[in-house]
Amino acid sequence: MLSSEKADKPGYRVKYPDGYESWSPRAVFEEAYHPTNKMNFGLALDALKANKRVVRKGWNGKDAWLRIVIPGGDNKEKDMGMENLPYIEMKTSENKLVPWLASQMDMLADDWQIVE
Repeated sequence: MLSSEKADKPGYRVKYPDGYESWSPRAVFEEAYHPTNKMNFGLALDALKANKRVVRKGWNGKDAWLRIVIPGGDNKEKDMGMENLPYIEMKTSENKLVPWLASQMDMLADDWQIVE
């Protein structure tokens, strides 16, 4: 149970999946937590690094999304002294996977979303 002294101050009670509860002042909470239906590119990158799939609401391609690919395992490039590095991949509306590069509009957009 959280302290009743915080009941008269603006803030948020947070209950985590493991049952732990905490209370955050409004300013601290709103700085740290962001809705997942309106993210900037930095937050979308953070989601990709956490193995989430992301998409821009403004994209026309139906069912398109991005994911991060982190190569691993045995491959002949390693045997040749080369290393495969992580990259971002897009699943297109045509159900194809292609490497993806961000445009200026993508990097400045605030309509990124996590794909569930």
